[in-house]
This record gives sequence, structure tokens and C-alpha cells, in this order.
Amino acid sequence: MKLLAVDTALGACSAVILDDEMVRGHAFEPMQRGHAERIAPMVQDVMLSSGLNLDAVDRLAVTVGPGTFTGQRVGYAFMRGLKLALGRPLIGITTLAAMAEAAMAQTGTGAAAVLHDARRDEVYLTLVTKAKTLSGDRLVSIAEAVDTILEFDNDLTEGLAMAGTASRHAAEILLSRGCKPVLSDIVAPDALWVARVAMSATEPETTPRPLYLRPPDARLPASPPR
Repeated sequence: MKLLAVDTALGACSAVILDDEMVRGHAFEPMQRGHAERIAPMVQDVMLSSGLNLDAVDRLAVTVGPGTFTGQRVGYAFMRGLKLALGRPLIGITTLAAMAEAAMAQTGTGAAAVLHDARRDEVYLTLVTKAKTLSGDRLVSIAEAVDTILEFDNDLTEGLAMAGTASRHAAEILLSRGCKPVLSDIVAPDALWVARVAMSATEPETTPRPLYLRPPDARLPASPPR
């Protein structure tokens, strides 16, 4: 199976094409802004590197969030357009799931906690093992995140990898409370891991939707009284 995946949801822009397990083309660039301008040329470069045409792709994948409001919409809109143009299934993978898989692979552990700074003293959290999800994607305080990890301590016997921009601070707290996590250097999703997760995912019956764990700050003005 040939799968094209992209990510623009957080602090990087990336694209990859997998041919089963073989990486045919891959690009990853850390960036806080400019995803909208970079994603199309990056996909073009990846396809050129792969030696494939877009019509050879069997499946598409994209991160659906959580992430920045603008960033996650960029990749989602781009891949939704390709889905419509190519008639291929589109798989939605969360940013935290992709980062968790990358962290476990990098550290050789059997579980991962992803804590990504969501501002306002909150983090995006997921806690998984290779076999199951212990705590799905949530928006919580750092204290709640640490308590959640400690609650599942008995499930973390094969080691716990930490990923995300808030992971170092959380790891310090966990160490002080008797847990021994292993810090990874994963601080943003990579389309490579989006693709690897999506390769074995069940094809959805409908188009995936963006995942927002926090409502947008903007509000429509109230209707004037009549």
C-alpha cells in the first residue's frame, strides 16, 4: 500500500510517502508559522523523491489535532482537497497519537505520555501503551496530567516515554514522586509516524473531522435586541 501523509498542526511541517514499510520520500521542517505556504511545495518534493505520481497513492492521512487552530486546518484542508480530487480514503490521526508512537520507538519503551503545552497553564495529554489507550486526548492542567500518569503506574512496567513541549517539566514532577520516565526529543508530530499509524487503521466511512479540545477564542457578536 502506498500512503501519503502530512502534518501541519503544531510546531513543524512534514510530509511522507510510504510504500508498505519503505519510506519513498520524507520531509520534516520545524516551524511555528508558514505552514500554508510550505505544505504544497513540500508534498511536491516528496512525490518527486518517491518517483511516484499522486494517482499511484492508495490512501491519504493527516493530523486532525489537537493543535493550533490555523495549523491543523491547513493540513486538513489540503488533504481533504486531495481526497476529493483522487477519490482516495483519508485517515485522520491525532497529533498526540503520532508523537506517542514516535516516542516509544525512539526510547524502546512500552508506553508513552504526550504532554504538549496548550497555554493557560494547561496541556494536551494522551497516555498510551503499545497495546491500548490508557487516557485519550484531553485538555488538562499539568497537575491533572501528572496525577493521571501516576494513576496508571501499574500499566507502565515496560517503561514510560515522555514527549511534547511540556514533557520535561512533567518528568521532573514525576521523578520527585517516584516515577522514572524516559524523556524523548519528540516535540512535534512527524508525518512519518502519522503514516505508520494510518497504514494499519480502519478506513473511515466518513471524512475525518478536525479535533478541537478547546473552543475557539473568537465569538460571534450577539444579535442586537429587537
